[in-house]
Amino acid sequence: MALAAATQAYAQTTQVTADGDIIVTATRTETLLSKTPIAMTAVSGDQLVQKGITNTTQLADSVPNVSIVRSNGLQITIRGVTSTDGTEKGDPSAAFLADGIYLARPQAQEVSFFDVERVEVLRGPQGTLYGRNTTAGVVNVITASPKQKFGASADASYESFNHVNGTATLNVPVTETFALRAAVNYDRRDTYVNKASTDKFSWGPFKNVFAARLSALWQATPNLKVLVKGDYSLDDGYGVNSVPITNFFSGNVGSQSAGVMATPTYNINASSDALRTSNLNEQWQGKNHNKGAGVMGQVDWNVSDSLTATYLGSYRTMDRYSLGSLASVTGPTAGNRTTFTGHYWQTSHEARLAFKKGPVFLQAGGYYFKEQSGIAFFILDFFGPNSQFGFPQDPTKAVTKGAFAQGSYNFTDNLKLTAGVRYSSDDKSRVGATVNDNLLTGVRTTFQTNNASRNFSKTTWRVGVDYDLPGIGLLYANVATGYKAGGFNDGCEIGTGTGCALPASALYYQPETLTAYEAGFKVHTPDNVLRFNGNYFHYDYNGLQVSSVQNVCGGPCQVTANAATAKVDGVELEAVLRPAKNHTIDAMVTFLDARYGSYTPPINGANANFSGLQLNRSPKSVVALGYTYNQPLSNGGEVVLNARTRISASYALTDVGNGAFFRQPGYSKTDITVTYNSPDKKYYVGAFAKNLENRIVLTGATGQTASSSFVGTAVFEDPRTFGVRAGIKF
Repeated sequence: MALAAATQAYAQTTQVTADGDIIVTATRTETLLSKTPIAMTAVSGDQLVQKGITNTTQLADSVPNVSIVRSNGLQITIRGVTSTDGTEKGDPSAAFLADGIYLARPQAQEVSFFDVERVEVLRGPQGTLYGRNTTAGVVNVITASPKQKFGASADASYESFNHVNGTATLNVPVTETFALRAAVNYDRRDTYVNKASTDKFSWGPFKNVFAARLSALWQATPNLKVLVKGDYSLDDGYGVNSVPITNFFSGNVGSQSAGVMATPTYNINASSDALRTSNLNEQWQGKNHNKGAGVMGQVDWNVSDSLTATYLGSYRTMDRYSLGSLASVTGPTAGNRTTFTGHYWQTSHEARLAFKKGPVFLQAGGYYFKEQSGIAFFILDFFGPNSQFGFPQDPTKAVTKGAFAQGSYNFTDNLKLTAGVRYSSDDKSRVGATVNDNLLTGVRTTFQTNNASRNFSKTTWRVGVDYDLPGIGLLYANVATGYKAGGFNDGCEIGTGTGCALPASALYYQPETLTAYEAGFKVHTPDNVLRFNGNYFHYDYNGLQVSSVQNVCGGPCQVTANAATAKVDGVELEAVLRPAKNHTIDAMVTFLDARYGSYTPPINGANANFSGLQLNRSPKSVVALGYTYNQPLSNGGEVVLNARTRISASYALTDVGNGAFFRQPGYSKTDITVTYNSPDKKYYVGAFAKNLENRIVLTGATGQTASSSFVGTAVFEDPRTFGVRAGIKF
């Protein structure tokens, strides 16, 4: 087959070798995971089932130095680097992809996690081949594609908190060259928050998602393949997912004086129920109604034995509507109603050429991305009865253009040099205002216009070398640079419009750039009883973008600024040991020192010195251990036992805007699953328990200052849950 290694195998299931290796496409080519010179983790669809991973937030237990939490959508942290700006003008530092398509909005990312073929998590900057917002890394969810055989399956689970999750698939080979695959998913659960208030309004369900995907594969000729996937999702869940910060911390939960950070005390003896309880009284019945839809297409054309052309394109839309309530420090019955409406669309197009001949392999291409949105967020009665304060912004635009090339040369059968370069140009703009509407008279008062535009550009590069140790494994080292575009905050520059009072230095923030140095190994014993991977990395960050909520626009606004520098050093070790037949032990150990190099943010009018302080969600050490036992049965079936525990050191959750230094103490979490597989593996049944310790682990925290009337909040990971599951396939 012409240049088979240069195209992603979308028409096949995840290929796992007899010795447990897996075929991945992280370098836009098919390679064995053990021979891919990148710090990455790949989890197949079967492994997701075995480990009980049913959503992306649970991936962190299997991937070194990765945190994926829910915070106005998914927030991904890799090796201490993250972005907390989930607004229409914000960008992540780690990219989330579905079938290679970049999904810009964090609110649209989790609904794609069904009928999954595999997940690839790449750590470190991936700007050369992946481009947009991959400073920290990439999470690529690759969904199952049509196959040339008839098949159907159904999987369902029931878990604590009335969590129901069900997926059904149907695969039909229409002709010898054309196949269809359909998949539907329903995912519903109640909130983890205990309702202690006496209002008449419901707090649930937390999520109530229906999603569907239809895929078509056409092998037009032996050298031309066309894949198209369309998807739709509807989420009517009402997402109450936070509690008062005072559940977790006592003492001062806000800044104490100018330039001084508050350091509240963690309530170490509080029970799980107490930590998860809120006495917020809703001001009206909250609701969400979020719809998403999209289509993607990939065309692979083997032009010759040495040249392949690939096109990857997409178009997506998302509509968001919600009614909510804000809590107030004046009491649980006080607060404000909120409304949010938003419409988003994005399109992306990438064209690549791949050339392979002898020791030379080259890839080159171009990329175009555009996102546009119109949103309106209002807080009712903020300045008195019959008023609404808010931010109508329409349109907000982001356009990215890029050109890239990467090549490798094999000096010998074992020694390979790789080098790549990418040029990126980002245009961002917004038209909007900060306003207060009198709902009786219809008069709108404009405090300030929020019009802004900016262009950013950068050339990033990567150089690496790897050496194949025959029969033993791989050694590799590389230097790579990363870039994430800058942007603008709410407001406008002095003299440019109504109420414009910000200097350019406060309105605009600059790009985030990174130089990463890494060296690692992927080795195994000749009989593959032991696989052992490890790496060391060092990051030099400039302009690290830090976001916080501050009262600088007449009310609460998201403000992003550049921390001067940051440094990250780390070691990641992974091992898989099969000491005897039917026994598998896996282990993961990480050491991470992620800290601000130089950063002096303003706290209550004075600069606080953050130099040397830990970056958020960056525990200095994490140990994860897993054990799997397969017990064959006399009827040909098997029972599979899987137990996993994760032990994490403490980590910071600094709220820069409110001047509070929160810390999540060290913790452990243990999961177990027991599964029966039928003799022909046509069906399975199982039971599971997650977070046996019932540790309520913080993922986000906001403090309280005297200048704000709103309470500080805490967001947390899943509490202890129990469940059962079953599946069947034909």
